[in-house]
Amino acid sequence: MNFPDRVRVVEVGPRDGLQSLQETYPTAVKVEMVEALAGAGLEKIEVTGFVRPEVIPQLADAEELLAQVQRFDGCVYRALVPNRRGAERAVASGVDELVGLITASETYNSKNQNMTVDENLAAISSIAQVGAGAGIPVVAAIGIAMFCPYEGDVPPARVLALIERMRADGIDEVYLATSVGLDGPLAVHDLASRIVDCWPDLTLGLHLHDTNGMALANALAGLDAGVTVFEGSICGIGGGIRMPYGMPHFGNVATEDLVHVFAEAGVETGSISRLCLRPRARSRSSSDSRRPSAPPCGAEPSSTSSSSAGSHRMKARTGP
Repeated sequence: MNFPDRVRVVEVGPRDGLQSLQETYPTAVKVEMVEALAGAGLEKIEVTGFVRPEVIPQLADAEELLAQVQRFDGCVYRALVPNRRGAERAVASGVDELVGLITASETYNSKNQNMTVDENLAAISSIAQVGAGAGIPVVAAIGIAMFCPYEGDVPPARVLALIERMRADGIDEVYLATSVGLDGPLAVHDLASRIVDCWPDLTLGLHLHDTNGMALANALAGLDAGVTVFEGSICGIGGGIRMPYGMPHFGNVATEDLVHVFAEAGVETGSISRLCLRPRARSRSSSDSRRPSAPPCGAEPSSTSSSSAGSHRMKARTGP
């Protein structure tokens, strides 16, 4: 297999993980979580999303979180933004990177983003304009990239067309999401290879769900195809998507599992490989005030790690 020497692991637990859980955690807990992850050596963390609080109340404190969280040398704080207004809020709050989301399914995009794919492309174009004006990088994530629970298999040409449109808006980093978590290594390798062949200079990432237990196999397939960035969620929390029968609160591959499999494959992931043995220093001193403890791995009943997701996999295939 043709593996790169190094990849980047992006942590999405503070945003994608926590927003999928039923409980809304206090800002202080989120701050502690982000700082613990940054201190472990992660180079990029998706800390929150600038969305409508009535739609996703778990992320209603985005501005407060960015104002309180400590900065760590070499760690990028990224935020999800759905539109121009979200991008403007994020820029004003001092984020280091913006991420816009689109799906490769008209049905799913309508249910999840309440807009057509063309309208979503226009929104990402506006986000790219805001980022360019502020000198902040913008990346794009394509959900439902291979399989849609409403429409079935997604043609690769549809994903390539989305990337071509976003490239015209200056997007040079794109993530593919196996959102339903039922995709396999052959499909992942095929789509990633097509993209790398079309745009060799594009930074390509994968956001993997582990519903079928193949997330790590898909990660290795992506590595071989030229993927260099991988998103995970600590302990595998969150990752719920809008399935026809409801909104399951699991799916994300565990960040620590990605780090371990890459280490076994001889692929460097940066200082996160030390797994907190030498925590990184903060860029400025933190407050001495005591904060509530962040939720421990597995403490939330509706979250699962990749090691405990087996009991949910049949449920994901057959419905509740």
